[in-house]
Parts: sequence; structure tokens; C-alpha cells
Amino acid sequence: MRPVNKKAQSKTDPSECNGTAAEEATTGDSSAQSANLLTKENQEEGRSQGCVHKIIDPALFKHRGFLIYLIGNVVMFFGFFAPVVFLAPYAKHQGIDEYSAAFLLSIFALVDMFIRPATGFIGNTKWIRPRIQYFFSFAVSYNGVCHLICPLLPGYVGLVVYAVFFGLAFGMLSALLFEVLMDLVGAHRFSSAVGLVTIIECGPVLLGPPLSGALVDIFGDYKYMYYACGVFMLVPGIFFFIMHYFNYKKLDEERSQTMALEMRTCEEAVQLQMSQDGETAETHG
Repeated sequence: MRPVNKKAQSKTDPSECNGTAAEEATTGDSSAQSANLLTKENQEEGRSQGCVHKIIDPALFKHRGFLIYLIGNVVMFFGFFAPVVFLAPYAKHQGIDEYSAAFLLSIFALVDMFIRPATGFIGNTKWIRPRIQYFFSFAVSYNGVCHLICPLLPGYVGLVVYAVFFGLAFGMLSALLFEVLMDLVGAHRFSSAVGLVTIIECGPVLLGPPLSGALVDIFGDYKYMYYACGVFMLVPGIFFFIMHYFNYKKLDEERSQTMALEMRTCEEAVQLQMSQDGETAETHG
């Protein structure tokens, strides 16, 4: 005996088929839309990260030369601008009239204007350029020494001498400030390095003059402010000398290792080529 409802069981309801197909189509569309959304989100995230890396490169914090530059500059900028700000008030505090005190800033600016291109010319010579970091270290230390000597110079003539030598020191340092950064990180990372350094240095640049003014208010004399600025400039200068000595030494070692590796690779390539030529000659022979 055959079952009575076999045909009925084997037949499928068309409405059920259409419903299943519609559900599958809906599921496929939703998965495709979610995939497209994820792809767009990933693309936007990649673009945003790329823009951030163009402006700020976090990998610079692993760069040895950049860290040396950054640490020294953060300390240096606490005493970089305050001596300029307080030069005229210091002269008036010593009993010099207002116009003569203001003329000190003119002397400082005039010397600064001429020394900057001269520093660039000297820094690009074949004797200075290979070790330009030492030139920058000297400029930073020279600023510190000028500030330490300033309170010891008597009268208006002493302040004129200080304004001349300080203009030389300030112009040298300003001309080399970003040149040495490019020498450390390279031209391809210079824009990111400048942005990162500028952001970090905003703190000491803004805090330096108010802290120096607080010293004047506490002690009632400008000489302690100049002593403090001299220390804040001299210590980074010595730090730069020491650290760049080791950095140059390390760079020379890395360069020697790279050259040795390239020579070894070339020798291996030549030996491999010679062996291949020998095998080819034997085969033809």
C-alpha cells in the first residue's frame, strides 16, 4: 500500500518559498550594507589616522636625536625670552633713563638681524656642517654665559656690551634652532617634528617670563633673574655637547655596521653569481 498524502507532503507551498527567498535577500542586503558601513568607517579611520600622523608622528618619541633635542629645548626655553623682556626694565632699575634703556633693545635687535644670515653661512661650511650640533650646543651655552655675566657688568657701558654679545648669542641660536632639528630627523619627518616640538615647547615659552618676573618680585633685584636664566641656558648647552658626542659616536657605529653589511651582501651576491656561472659552464661543457 502506498501512502495517500505523499504528493501533498512532497509539494512545497509557493508562499513559503517566496518568504524564505525574501528573508534571504533581506539578510544579504543587510549584511552587504553593514559590510559597506564597516568599510567606510575603516577608510575614514585610516584617513583620520593618516592626517594625525602627518601632523604629529608618535614614532619620533623613539628617535634618539629628537629626544635629545626635545629634552634640552624644554629646559632651555624657560630662560630664553625672559632676558629680552626684562632688559629695559633692568636698565631703568639701575637708574638709566627710559630712552637709553630702550636703545639697548635697538642695539640687541640690530646685532641679531646681521648675525642670523652670517650664522647660516657659517653653519653651511664644510667644516661646521658635518657636526652642526656642536655649533648649536655652543650657541646655547654662549647665551647662558652672557646672562651669567650680565649682572657683573657695571653701568650703561656694561649693558651696551651685554646687548651686543647677547644679540650675537640670540641670533646664532635662533638661526640654528630648526636647522639642527632637520639635521637630526631628516627632511621627510621635519614637518611633523616641528609641530610636535612647538606644541610641547609652548609650556616653557609661556611660563618662562612670569617665573622670571616672580624672581624679581621675591628678591627685589633683577640679577637673580639673570642668574637663573643663565643656568637654564648653560645646563642644556652642556647637555647638548655631551649627548650629541655620544649620538655622533653611535651614528658612526651604525653607519659602519650598515656599510659592512652591504659589503658582505655584495660579496655573497658575487660568489653566488660566480658559482652559477661555473655550473652553467660545466653543463654546457
